Amino acid sequence: MKHTFAIVVSQFNSSITDKLLTGALNRLMEAGIAEKNITVIHVPGAVEIPFVTQRLAKAHKHKAIICLGAVIRGDTDHYDYVCQQVSQGCQRVMLDYDIPVIFGVLTTDTIEQAEERVGGKEGHKGVDAANVALTMVEIADKI
Repeated sequence: MKHTFAIVVSQFNSSITDKLLTGALNRLMEAGIAEKNITVIHVPGAVEIPFVTQRLAKAHKHKAIICLGAVIRGDTDHYDYVCQQVSQGCQRVMLDYDIPVIFGVLTTDTIEQAEERVGGKEGHKGVDAANVALTMVEIADKI
C-alpha cells in the first residue's frame, strides 16, 4: 500500500508555520513519499487543527496526520486555553480513529523561541514531526 500523509498547518504565525511546513514536506519527500501522496490543508489558527484532523481521520485516506502550528504566549490566559484545546483535540482524534496524529504545534513564550525551533539551535520541529510520522506508520504497520 502506498503511504499517504496529511499535514494540517495553522496560518496564524505564518512566519513560523511556513517553515514548519517546509521542513516536514522536505523530510517526507526525502524519505520517498511522493508529493502527490501528501495532502496539505491550511487552517486559520491552531484551534481549528483538531476539527480538520478529525475530518481527515474519518476519511481513512492517510497513514498519518501531522499537525503544525505555533502558539506564542501573550499577556492573557488565551495561550493556556489554546494549547490545551489543540493538544487534547489532536490526542482525542488519534485515539478515537486509530491513526497516528503527530503534534508538531510549537508552544513557546516568545517568537524568538519559536524561531529557534524551525532551523535554529533547537533543531527543526517540522522535520522532527515528519520523522515521528514516518516512524509511527512503520510501527503501526507491524502491529
